[in-house]
Amino acid sequence: MTYATRIRRRVAPYVSGDYAEKQEQHLLSSAVCNNEDLGPFIRKVFATGKPDWLLYQLRNFSRSKESEIEDICKAHYQDFILAVDDLRSLLSDADSLKSSIHHSNSTVQSVAVPLLSSLHSLIEARNISVNIKLAFNSVLSCVKVMDFCSRANLHLSGNNFYMALKCVDAIEGEFLDKIPSLTLQKMLQRKIPEIRSYIERKVSKEFGDWLVQIRAVSRHIGQLAIRQASAARQREEDLRIRQREAEEQSRLSVRDCVYSLQEEEDDDGVLNSGAEAGSNSDNGEFVFDLTQLYRAYHIHRTLGLEDRFKQCYFENRKLQMISDFQVSSITPFIESHQTFLAQIAGFFIVEDRIMRTSGGLISKLDVENLWETAVGKIRSVLEDQFSKIQIASHLLLIKDYVSLLGVTLRSYGYPVDALLDVLRKHRDKYHVLLLSDCQKQIADVLSAEKFEQMLMKKEYEYSMNVLSFQLQTTDIVPAFPYVAPFSSTVPDCCRIVRSFIEDSVSFMSYGGQLDFYDVEERYLDRLLSDVLDGALRRIINTYVHGVSQAMQVAANMEYFERACDFLFHHAAQLSGLPARMVDRRRRQFPLQRARDAAEEVLSGLLRTKVDGFMMLIENINWMADEPPQSGNEYVNEVIIYLETVASTAQQVLPIYVLKRVLQNLLSHISEKIVGALNSDTVKRFNVNSLMGFDVDIRLLESFVDNQASLFSSAEPSEMKDALSEGRQMINLLLSDHPENFLNPVIRESSYSALDHRKVLTISEKFKDASDGLFSSFGTRGSRQNLKRRSLDILIKRLKAAN
Repeated sequence: MTYATRIRRRVAPYVSGDYAEKQEQHLLSSAVCNNEDLGPFIRKVFATGKPDWLLYQLRNFSRSKESEIEDICKAHYQDFILAVDDLRSLLSDADSLKSSIHHSNSTVQSVAVPLLSSLHSLIEARNISVNIKLAFNSVLSCVKVMDFCSRANLHLSGNNFYMALKCVDAIEGEFLDKIPSLTLQKMLQRKIPEIRSYIERKVSKEFGDWLVQIRAVSRHIGQLAIRQASAARQREEDLRIRQREAEEQSRLSVRDCVYSLQEEEDDDGVLNSGAEAGSNSDNGEFVFDLTQLYRAYHIHRTLGLEDRFKQCYFENRKLQMISDFQVSSITPFIESHQTFLAQIAGFFIVEDRIMRTSGGLISKLDVENLWETAVGKIRSVLEDQFSKIQIASHLLLIKDYVSLLGVTLRSYGYPVDALLDVLRKHRDKYHVLLLSDCQKQIADVLSAEKFEQMLMKKEYEYSMNVLSFQLQTTDIVPAFPYVAPFSSTVPDCCRIVRSFIEDSVSFMSYGGQLDFYDVEERYLDRLLSDVLDGALRRIINTYVHGVSQAMQVAANMEYFERACDFLFHHAAQLSGLPARMVDRRRRQFPLQRARDAAEEVLSGLLRTKVDGFMMLIENINWMADEPPQSGNEYVNEVIIYLETVASTAQQVLPIYVLKRVLQNLLSHISEKIVGALNSDTVKRFNVNSLMGFDVDIRLLESFVDNQASLFSSAEPSEMKDALSEGRQMINLLLSDHPENFLNPVIRESSYSALDHRKVLTISEKFKDASDGLFSSFGTRGSRQNLKRRSLDILIKRLKAAN
């Protein structure tokens, strides 16, 4: 039964039966039991006017609680009485235990006294043992320290610094703080820094000695490396020459190809020879001693000075590199350039090896920075020296060595395009100097020209002067002595041009540009078109005074043309361009102006000679009674001379040149005939003199027919066309209808070579002469009247047109 139930039962007689009062009584009881605020109840009873009821309920609640308290106190008193009884029994047991313990303690003490004396003896013996052990360990520690010190001294005396440092580090790390001897400890603390400082000074001195030694070694290494690159280039060039020869044989004659077994050269030959000298290893790498450097680096790293040593190494090597760029102002650069460039090559070969094998002494970035600095210095030196050089061969020698330097260092991974740019930049200057040298050589050759056919007494002379430039007209070797159709100028100039090609290709080869034939072709064309052509024209216009000389020069032009084809092919082959690609290119003969000048001089000399014979025209009777049956006197002399010229020229000149020369002469003769009729010295002429000129022209045409065997079927008619002006003028004046000249169609087909002013002048002279002639033939008056009338119409129309 709960506390609330007991309360309700006790207050039930005093509560009215009203349900609301019971409910309030219950709420009040709950509030008091729960220690809630009774303010709401108090306010309510005062508000309803029933405070007594509240007091009554509170008293009842108090009485009910008092009884409960009483019950609880009774229960607790009984428990207290029981606890007191238990405590009294416990005190009795404690007294018994105390007496038992006292008895046991007496027994234990009587037994333990002998054991305690033994224990004290044992502890004293143990302490003595510990002290002895500590002393022994201290002695052992000192012995070990002294052993390490002895070994350190031994290593120092043997310059084995790394092991000495390891001993010192072992002493400092393992024993220094544990050494029982204070004196020994202080001595070691003072000596260890001194030992390290001593080792640092020694290895720094060794490093300095290595820097001095490696400078000389680098130069030797660079020379060997460049020599190997040169040997490899020469082997490659020999292989390319053999390949070109095979291609040429295959191109010229497929059936006559020559096959041979080519022994492969041992690529390690040069390397092995260098290895025997102690400069190369078996795998082709250069052998040089880096022990001192690696030792110094290792010692500094052991000392904890790695970064400082790296900086020291980099700065010293950079200073060495900069000092290597000091070019002597006393020694010409052409004499010192190989040593200069070899030093640079060796420097960076050494740096590459150190970068790959030192374990971080110098980084790839540091090497690249050194190379960039070196490239800038090299470019500056080369540009300065190139600007001073005025000899093409010197420029070529330096270029070759620079390109070998580039090939050598490119194999070690260094970018060399910037160096090759310097060579490309001075390419034009080199060719200007080379052209100047060739111009002087050509001038010397031409100044010694004797305008005589070249005599060759031996086969080697024929091979050297004819076959080497493909000037032969047949594959059959002639009998010796052999007289060539050209003079010595041709092969001499060809040799100069070939040398120019080889030097030019040599300069542009291995310069970073693979396809340079177009550039080479431009320089070659400049040499031929400007230098050689200009020199030939100066010689032609200055020193050629005889027909035989002019013929020889004109004959030389044909062989120059053959030689030019060979020279362009030769340039293409050296430039690596296949011959079939060159054959596809159509180019104009570069010596065309010189050839035209030679033919013009020859024609001029021949015209001068012919003009001497043509002066016999003055002896013609312009009013002859009868036409000459065998032509006029001058034409016979001219034809004799032409036959002489033709027979001589066909032994020297090419047929097409002979044709042009004869055609030019015939045209000149035709102009002279027409000019004679048109001259002021001839006032009138008759038909008989005109018919004499007709015979002259027929004789000249007969001369052309006699030479027809020398030419093709169409060429004689072309040569006769050179006489067209004279032939058409005679035909016009002898025709029955001269006025047909006024018909454009007829004039174009039959009189295209005539000038209407000359026709007018000559027709007037012929008219005046024909009046007397027509009056003496009465039976033919009508025909003559028609011709005269036609001629009058022609003259009248021409005058009106003028």
